[in-house]
Amino acid sequence: MSVSSRSGDTSLPILRPRRATVSATLAANEALARKRREGIPVLPLAFGEAGLPVHPALRRELAGAVQHNAYGPVAGAAVLRTASAGYWSRRGLPTDPCLMVCGPGSKALLFGLVLTLGGDVAMPRPSWVSYAAQAGLAGAGAVFVPTPPGEGGVPDPEALADEVVRARAEGRDLRTVVVTIPDNPTGTMARPDTVRRLCEVARDNGLVIISDEIYRDLVHDPGRAIPTPAAFAPERTVVTTALSKNLALGGWRLGVARLPDSPFGHALRDELLGVVSEIWSSAPAPIQHAAAYAFTEPPELVEHIARSRRLHAGVARAVADCFADAGACVPQPEAGFYVYPDLAPLRDHLAAEYDVRTGAGLSGLLLDRYGVGVLPGSAFGEPAEALRLRVATSLLYGDTDEERLTALSTPHPEELPWIAAALGRLREVLADLTGTGQAGGAAPVPVPRPGTRA
Repeated sequence: MSVSSRSGDTSLPILRPRRATVSATLAANEALARKRREGIPVLPLAFGEAGLPVHPALRRELAGAVQHNAYGPVAGAAVLRTASAGYWSRRGLPTDPCLMVCGPGSKALLFGLVLTLGGDVAMPRPSWVSYAAQAGLAGAGAVFVPTPPGEGGVPDPEALADEVVRARAEGRDLRTVVVTIPDNPTGTMARPDTVRRLCEVARDNGLVIISDEIYRDLVHDPGRAIPTPAAFAPERTVVTTALSKNLALGGWRLGVARLPDSPFGHALRDELLGVVSEIWSSAPAPIQHAAAYAFTEPPELVEHIARSRRLHAGVARAVADCFADAGACVPQPEAGFYVYPDLAPLRDHLAAEYDVRTGAGLSGLLLDRYGVGVLPGSAFGEPAEALRLRVATSLLYGDTDEERLTALSTPHPEELPWIAAALGRLREVLADLTGTGQAGGAAPVPVPRPGTRA
């Protein structure tokens, strides 16, 4: 631990500032929670939690697994590795269970991989907040590469090739590229040709590909193929996923990594297990056994995921429409529960009325003035002046399990009273913000009384 002294007080060490702070998503969630405790209605659009109850079958499986109380293999229980290998095999990627490694969430696995692989990490701009933070914690550097227009989650292949040359000319040790298919924060998905060309660049430059595919089961069009790099560059691609998004099991913290069936993949497995054995020993045994059931994909869970996909798609589209109607540029959501509007067309108005000139300033205004929680694009590697926002829609489904289950079973969830009220509130806020509501946007939109749905 790095410490520094403080004049006149040597009783405790003073922590030296690090590059990482509390994750932006978690910090925004805590800010909204404080407002709730103060009785201020909020519109929670910052935290990427799937927002749905645990399926009864999974509750049953977890209850039946409580007797598993011993440390297990670092790589995970055999039953889980076999089940998760089957999950990938059914998706066109035949998988040896011996090349599956599980951990307490895919986030932990991603960090373990970055530590094990070493070197700098290339990633899309924008990309999930933790990729760059984890690279920094591992003592590596993050190399942001822009994505092709309309295709989030994958660096532009030609730009990546240029960045590899530039980084290595500067003496940097760039070893890995991370992609997200489908993407968080944009809610879009790269095209197959883009992924194929990225894999060619990775192969030509000796890069390892980490493909974060935690949202792959939530593509809004279930017939659309997922262009995984593991199909184009199987010898160098690690694929991760978890249960926290498709089955809304964020609190279970269980993820899996599929390693390549190549000499490199087998060597990586040995080194990865050595690293993570010093971090988490083994994932919680009862959760592993319940997760094994989930990865076998019984019909009841397949249907549950299909209904979740429909719910996410309907509400994300409705939120995207709210921003588009207010004058923002909004990519059409294609997967998951994210919308990524760009308020650049409103830049002059926001600067004149509110002195807002950055994404952080815009998200701060929405939180402080209106109780609307969103994240600025700068949290995802965008320039500070970008007026793009990551909007997570999945906590609009209801305040109770009864409301959320109703939302799951309804063909048009955006028409339910509590979801429609949240969408109406968002439209009011955006109308006021952009000056198309109350005159000049000079006064805040009145917030609902405490205890009502915002």
